[in-house]
This record gives sequence, C-alpha cells and structure tokens, in this order.
Amino acid sequence: MNSNCNFCHGRGIIFESNLAVPCSCMQQKAILNRFKQSRLPKRMQNHTFENFNLSFYSRNCLDPVKKISYYESAQIALQAAKDFSASFKKNKNSDGLLFTGQVGSGKTFLACCIANYLLKENETVLFAVVPDLLDQIRSTYDSSRHIEYTEKDLVDTAREVPLLILDDLGAHNYTDWTKNKLYSILNYRLNYCLPTIITTNISLEELEEYLGERSTSRIFQMCRPYRLLVDMDIRIVLRQK
Repeated sequence: MNSNCNFCHGRGIIFESNLAVPCSCMQQKAILNRFKQSRLPKRMQNHTFENFNLSFYSRNCLDPVKKISYYESAQIALQAAKDFSASFKKNKNSDGLLFTGQVGSGKTFLACCIANYLLKENETVLFAVVPDLLDQIRSTYDSSRHIEYTEKDLVDTAREVPLLILDDLGAHNYTDWTKNKLYSILNYRLNYCLPTIITTNISLEELEEYLGERSTSRIFQMCRPYRLLVDMDIRIVLRQK
C-alpha cells in the first residue's frame, strides 16, 4: 500500500458504488514487486520494444551466413521477440529464443524487452546472468557464510520459473561442474516444456565446444536461434554520443 496515495490514503481499497475495490496503487505495487522478484537490474527496466533502435544495424553489411543485411537480421530478431511475448501470454509452453551475436550487439537489450513487456502483463519472469547465477550456487558451499538460500533453492527456481532468461551464456571456462548445473536446468525446462530465452556471444557452431553435447542439444530443441550483428559495439557508439 502507498500511504501517500491520494485515492486510498494507505488503505489499499477505494469505494465505488458502495463496493470496496482495490486501489490502483495496489496494482502498481504488484508490478514493482514482480520487477524485484525477476532480478532484472534497474538499469534494464526501461528496455522496451519501442526503444529498440534499429538504426544501429547496418543496411550495407551482410550476414555471411544468411546473406541478409545486419538491419534485416535485427528486424527479424525483434519481430521474433515481439511474437514470443504475445504468444507466451496465451501459451506458457512456447518455444524459447536464442539470441547470438558479438558483445554489444543488443542481445541483452532485446531479452530485457521481453522481460519488461511480460512483467507489466502480470507474468512471472526470472532474469539470471549466467556467471552470477553460477557464483551464487557456489557460494552455498561456503559453510562460513550465512546465506538464506540453498543450492536447491536457486536451482529449483531456475528450473521451475514460467519464463527463464539466461543472459551472457558466454565463452567462459565451463568446468564439468558448470556444465552439469546448466544441463540440469536446461534439461528440466525442456522436459516440462518451460520456455527459456538465452543470450550468448558463442556462435552456434561453437556452443558444443563450451557447453558440451548434452546442453547444446537441449538448447537446439527448446530455442529458435536468431543472430544480431553490428559493425561497432552499440555501447561504444552510445558512449561516444
């Protein structure tokens, strides 16, 4: 409840035709709580489809694989993200999406567009940066630290959340332990038809080298791939402006 609300004055309800109904401030509070629970960083909470700027993608440079321009590739990926968001509201078992491309190509921005759209539509989303998630899991092994969650808490949440966004599945040093944890999450979500959005700077051809055959196979089964390409890191372009 918002004690400063001019309508309900902190009560959380207002009266319409002698009936008590929830005040609009309660809906806003619910939205804020969903954003907090999603673990979406505050800086990324203003990433929207309307703000996805296609002008960063060259109309002249061609994707060497698909033989279409960077601009066209970005258009296709943007439409796929919009289509997924609309589909997820109706079908919680939609195929996921895999956004590939070099650092600074807009992959995370596009994944956050999906998250922000669905969070405002009262959907449950978990945004997890892969290296951070793995570090959190490792931290539960340290008996000297007082941690309020267990490894099972973290893994089960990632497995079972209606929509999981795994950001920055990058070219890190994936040990057998790392590969097994990721496989455990991906395999569960595949088996229970729970969609996953993945961003990675690893090419499709290199995925198996880093993640292993089992996890790579699951990703290809559960996600439709889209590629974002730029001739200059978008973050650098924005900084120069």
